[in-house]
This record gives sequence, structure tokens and C-alpha cells, in this order.
Amino acid sequence: MLNWTTTSPIPAGFFKGAQELEQTGRGTVPHRLPAKALAQANHDAQLVMAEAQPSGVRLAFRSSASTVELDTVRSRLSYSGAPAQPDGVIELVVNGAVMASSATRGGNTTTIDMATGAVSQAAGPVCTSRFTGLPEGTNSIELWLPHNEQTEVVALRTDASVELAPATGLPVWLHHGSSISHGSNATRPTAIWPAVAARLGGVELSNMALRGSALLDQFTARAMRDAPADLISVKIGINLVNLDLMRLRAFGPAVHGFLDTIRDGHPTTPLLVVSPIHCAIHEGTPGPGAFDLAALSSGEIRFCATGDPADIPAGKLTLQVIRQELERIVRQRAQDDVNIHYLDGLALYGAHDENELPLPDALHPDETTHHVIGERFAALAFAPGAPFGA
Repeated sequence: MLNWTTTSPIPAGFFKGAQELEQTGRGTVPHRLPAKALAQANHDAQLVMAEAQPSGVRLAFRSSASTVELDTVRSRLSYSGAPAQPDGVIELVVNGAVMASSATRGGNTTTIDMATGAVSQAAGPVCTSRFTGLPEGTNSIELWLPHNEQTEVVALRTDASVELAPATGLPVWLHHGSSISHGSNATRPTAIWPAVAARLGGVELSNMALRGSALLDQFTARAMRDAPADLISVKIGINLVNLDLMRLRAFGPAVHGFLDTIRDGHPTTPLLVVSPIHCAIHEGTPGPGAFDLAALSSGEIRFCATGDPADIPAGKLTLQVIRQELERIVRQRAQDDVNIHYLDGLALYGAHDENELPLPDALHPDETTHHVIGERFAALAFAPGAPFGA
């Protein structure tokens, strides 16, 4: 019988990649935006869901344990009649190498009937993820939390004592983006493209990507301003188009304001502005985006654009328009800011990739494409002579 060491509550220093920790009485919910930011968004349901999904968040510690267990409670969202989302995954990383994974189960489920708007909720049990056969000796251990479901961390059990992981000394890369950076359609938390790029670039990831909510909100910029960072990137565009949130007149000043706020806290930090990857439905067609109802009726989730290209001269945004404007803005700012850079998202995934690596839902990359994007970003951003190369 194992002689367990139980760690509960888990010390704040074990959490990496979170901006704020909420103590629930039973456990800890890591947040990627502070509570004051959510309050300023009137606790928007989409944002509340997105920021509490711990994309890039992991528990980091040192131990000679051969067996590790983690108790969590997940919270999930489902839609009546739509295919169920895959289970979340917790991954074990030992000394930098992914060693094992464990699917989550139980927890809380909120179901929305899209036809009637009715909402139902069901509560489920705690999930225990168990990992065995860890290497002998004292190891650096990380448990990556699911990137796609809110997770309450209840307890950590090990068959040896645990201690706070020492500082790695690696640069902290703070990234903000949409669901693509959040990890949509990736099946594992270490397989999302920012995690792939961080691993290849030799940096510590702090992922502030917010699915459906990368909207140039000032409260997000202030959170980035106040977060520790040695390198910063912002990937801007797709959510503004598929929500049809603003026109070109508002877009430029909003980008300037977002970048100005980040610069208030990080005046000389290398800052990389990344435009959208290729997405055929929104390249020349404005939003709003919508579910493809024909696909949904056959049990498939796909997206479509519902705007009219004739409205582009009046200021409606498309991905093509956004790329042009972002490049212009960065070129303008670079006259006074030698540490700001632009990366064309088409270099990460372009029209030439569509045949070999199609977006399965017409909007988000699959896991293979996440890996490709991560590799390309690492080569373009972290290589010697690149914006983050120093």
C-alpha cells in the first residue's frame, strides 16, 4: 500500500500560467483574467467560460514520486442535438517530456437547447487522474490542465513528498489570441500551437488566449500590462470579424489603444503583432459568423459567414482588411518603437495549406495543423534574428 502525501489546498506557487487563483472551499480554480476584468465585462458568459478554461495552465513541482494522482472537478458546456465535445485531458510532463495523459470525467455539465434557449445543469463526481511509473530520482513534474474545460483542482496525492519547483530562468512568453490560440480542436493541452511553439522556443508559456473573446477589450490589455512577461504577442482579428463587432474606423484606434496599454507596463519588451491565419469563409466576406445549420442538422459542427462583401467599402471588416490595417499600424508605431514587430498570419497557415490541412469546421485548425502552426511560429519568432530571437 502506498504511503500517500496529500497536498490540499495546492500552494499558489505550484500554478504556472494563471493570472489569478480562486479558492472555492473545496479546491482552486485557476483564472487567466483577474476578477476585476470580468466585472468590467458584466461577467459576459462567453468570456467567463473562456478565461476559466486553463489553456496553458499547469501544476509544476519537484518530487521523487513514482505515482501521482490529481483530483479535479470539470465544468463543461454542451448543446442539445450537437455532437458532444471530447473529454478534457490532463497531461503528465516529466523533465520536459510528455509522459502520459488521462481523460477527465464526471464534473458539472451545462446543456443549452439552441432551439428554445432552455438551459439545464447536472452535477457529477470528482475525477481522479492517476499516473504511475515515473522515473526514479527527483524529477521536475508538470501536470497540464485541460485547455478546453474549466477545472477546479481539489487535491494532489503523491507517494513521496513534493516541493516547489525552482525558477527555470526561461523567458516568460505572454500570448493573447482567439480560440485558435486557446486550442480549439486540439485534443491535448500540450498540443495547442502556443504550447508547441513555447517548447520549441525554450520559453515559459503564459497563454491569455480567450476563445471568442479576443476583442481588443481594455480590461484584457490591462491584465497583460500587469502580468510578468519577457516576450509578448497579440494575435488579432478573427473574433472581431465573426462577431461583426466594429467597423474599420473603430478598429485602428482600438488596436492603438490596446497596444498603448500593454506598453504602459512593458515599454521595451519585444512585442509581436500577429494577423489572422487563413480562413476562407471570412477572407473576403464580413461577419457575423454563424453555425452552418445544414451541417448541424446532420450532426456536424461547421461555421459560415453571413455578411455581405458589398459592405466592405462602408467599413465592414474582413480578414484581408484586418491584415492590411495591422501591418500599417505596426509600421507606423515602429518609427518610435524599435521593439514592435509584425507577423503575417498567412505565414503560419495560408491558402496554400487548405488542401492538405483543411480546417475541419471551416474555422479552427485540427491538432496536426496546430503542430504545424507552432513549428512555423517558433521558426519565425524565436530563431536568431527573429523578433524573440535574442
